[in-house]
Amino acid sequence: MTAATDPAPDPVRATLDKAASENFPVAPFFLPRAWRDDLMAVYGFARLVDDIGDGDLAPGGGDARLLGVSPDEAEDRLVLLDAFETDLRRVFDGTPRHPLLRRLQPTVRRHALTPEPFLGLIAANRQDQLVTRYETYDDLLAYCELSANPVGRLVLAVTGTSTPERIRRSDAVCTALQIVEHLQDVAEDLGRDRIYLPAQDMKRFHVQERDLAVKTAGASVRALVAYEAQRAGDLLNEGAPLVGSVHGRLKLLLAGFVAGGRAAIRAIAAAEFDVLPGPPEPGTLRLLREAGVILRGKG
Repeated sequence: MTAATDPAPDPVRATLDKAASENFPVAPFFLPRAWRDDLMAVYGFARLVDDIGDGDLAPGGGDARLLGVSPDEAEDRLVLLDAFETDLRRVFDGTPRHPLLRRLQPTVRRHALTPEPFLGLIAANRQDQLVTRYETYDDLLAYCELSANPVGRLVLAVTGTSTPERIRRSDAVCTALQIVEHLQDVAEDLGRDRIYLPAQDMKRFHVQERDLAVKTAGASVRALVAYEAQRAGDLLNEGAPLVGSVHGRLKLLLAGFVAGGRAAIRAIAAAEFDVLPGPPEPGTLRLLREAGVILRGKG
């Protein structure tokens, strides 16, 4: 009697189940069901493209097969990203091959979403394969324009609340959240041969790459992290009025985003800016306190 082989993982479930482990709420229970469904569809796209870019796809090559990529090229991230972009374009003018993109298609049609924010997220992951260091803070901001800001713009579009001013505020919040995540993940990113701390800032604080490859940060690394955390906090403050510009359940969601960023910065500070042992994580109580301050209009 032969042992039964394990069934191939469901590519939709394998991706969407990751929402529970994200730093920030993806589609919390208090949102209307239609919004939750649409935000999860957008999340499925964003999570899958990041998994392609990071080499974190479910084992077995199922996603590559769905995208029409041969087994010989199934480990080539640039080939996968190209195939994913081709399939994304079918969302707007045909029938996509990947079930997560088929799931996205009704959301795109319902809200008249354009390809640009989705293409930005693909471009960011393509850039991750080609660019592993950033010389200046402005270079990092340009990367965040692709890797983070499209997500906030999609949230506004799905909820029907886009205005130029809200988009500007949203971009500030999303860039801040991306920078905070980079600060939390300095050690993990270095393991992928990526450094998102701007080289100019590293030189200013006399930090070299080898200083990031130790178990505990020295004074120079801590000073650098504190400096970048302050920048992220300033961006969050710039974007925080976005929360007060909307109402109802969307206000709760956006407050959660800003509160998550502020709580993470406080956790980094509580770790005395030593992010090298692992990501400093804020507790639930701290997150709720930050959200309360924001919702009361005091932060």
